[in-house]
Amino acid sequence: MEKTFKFAGVSTRNGVIKARFANDQMRVKVLAKTGSSDIDLIELKSPMTKADAIAFLLSINFDNGNANIRAALEEGLEKRVPAVKAPKVAKAPKAKAAPKAKKGPSMDAIKAKVAAAKKAPVATKTKAQVEAELAALDDAPF
Repeated sequence: MEKTFKFAGVSTRNGVIKARFANDQMRVKVLAKTGSSDIDLIELKSPMTKADAIAFLLSINFDNGNANIRAALEEGLEKRVPAVKAPKVAKAPKAKAAPKAKKGPSMDAIKAKVAAAKKAPVATKTKAQVEAELAALDDAPF
């Protein structure tokens, strides 16, 4: 069950007009303390929900021709009245895609790499070749 209110109206805070709701007249003091101005609340004929209260304010011409107040009330009503949703249309089932290829190399590719590695000659140097290369490095100017 939605909450109902006995008072409804508008107030301005930081230049923005908003619809306000209350269950007693003391709400005016609270709004004033929190920085609202141009507070205008009226007592409703009977307790109403927020949407019903705004609709009532619009029906009695609460805005007195003030376009800013009317716009704030209409915005408040749009926010509180659920939009009529279009019926859901069933989607056609998607066609199944071809199975995805597995990520990574295949077993055949791995076997081929191992075989190639076994066949490749290992390049090794003799101790004399390494010593000759080191001797050539010692002669390099720094």
